Amino acid sequence: MTDASLAARAVALDLVREVLRKSVPLDDAFDAHPDLGALEPRDRGFVRLLVSTVLRRLGQIDALIEGSLAKPGLPKAVVHDVLRLGTAQLVFLGTPAHAAVDTSVELAAARGAAPYKGLINAVLRRLSREGAELAKAQDAGRLNAPDWLWLAWRQAYGTARARGIVEAHLTEAPLDVTVKENPAAWAAPLEATPLPTGTLRRPAGGAITELPGFAEGAWWVQDLAASLPAKLMGDVRGKRVYDLCAAPGGKTAQLCAMGADVVAVDRSARRLERVKENLARLHLTAELLAADVATWDAGAPADAILLDAPCTATGAIRRHPDVQRLKQPDDVAKLARAQGRLLAHAVDLLKPGGTLVYCTCSIQPEEGEAQIDRLITRDDRVERVPVTPDELDGLAELINERGEVRSLPGMLADRGGIDGFFVARLRRLP
Repeated sequence: MTDASLAARAVALDLVREVLRKSVPLDDAFDAHPDLGALEPRDRGFVRLLVSTVLRRLGQIDALIEGSLAKPGLPKAVVHDVLRLGTAQLVFLGTPAHAAVDTSVELAAARGAAPYKGLINAVLRRLSREGAELAKAQDAGRLNAPDWLWLAWRQAYGTARARGIVEAHLTEAPLDVTVKENPAAWAAPLEATPLPTGTLRRPAGGAITELPGFAEGAWWVQDLAASLPAKLMGDVRGKRVYDLCAAPGGKTAQLCAMGADVVAVDRSARRLERVKENLARLHLTAELLAADVATWDAGAPADAILLDAPCTATGAIRRHPDVQRLKQPDDVAKLARAQGRLLAHAVDLLKPGGTLVYCTCSIQPEEGEAQIDRLITRDDRVERVPVTPDELDGLAELINERGEVRSLPGMLADRGGIDGFFVARLRRLP
């Protein structure tokens, strides 16, 4: 086994520990790992795929490991995590048995678990023979969904919809891009399929920066669902638009490309730097401000506001499988309170007659529908402006009975699916 193979799996082991033992988001752990830069691009891609597979299939993996032990329980956390990596490779990634088993045993020895090499070898040898068939018999969607999320989704959407959500999370999401102008002309160069609202979709994988048009700033990565809020703002050419909680900046770019005079506000100066870099690549300009949106004094009201509020991100688990491992029920309540404060302040920042679009990438009703109900009940200055089917150009199934957009993983399955999102459009009354 090459040193590079072992080095990549050592990084993966660290990242699994960071997420599952220390509750660090995968993107943060990935960016901060000191050894990642020394790996070849192919090995970095493998690390990302391996760790994401562990997080996506954790319930199945742990059940397979537990069923392969002579007696329940494992002596050390590192042994468990090494077995998780090995099982993911053998059962879900198709890694040759000798590579997955040998590197797992070597990795355990290198991380102070040499006395357990025999145990690791025995479990993984068994799973190399039986794991694939055992996995076929598992209820994969239900096993990989934390109980609290499954119960919440079943209560909110019914068993069939909840089943669709958890099964959608088993596969990696495709790559969606928003093109600055003339998307039809970029479909062929990007080998992408045009979606009804103009988004271009191509299979996941590959180096994004190597794709045609990236360096020239012709497009940016943005899920179909995330592209909808800005599209529902109407004609914003020449209008003063506040993009609140703006990072990572996809919606900022959309609004700029639509001709708006954009002020993008986010409390994280670090994340705004990323927005600045993306806008520079795209040859777009906006005013960027680091401030707490909940208390920000704009100085002048906006013609329109887009509030993409911080949320649990449970609608983005296809893309970020660590979310279902990191979030807890208390996070929903905490973030819902913050969203309420942000919404109330956004109304204060809006001109009478102006449009406010509120969105989250959460599929928890407390962070979507309940927020709008509460706002309209408490504040008689606003009214709901329903979204109509013609505005979504063939995606009417995403509109709920209240005229809001409610997309769920599992919808549009025949076209590659969609992230979970909530979008409501409001007007401040004159």
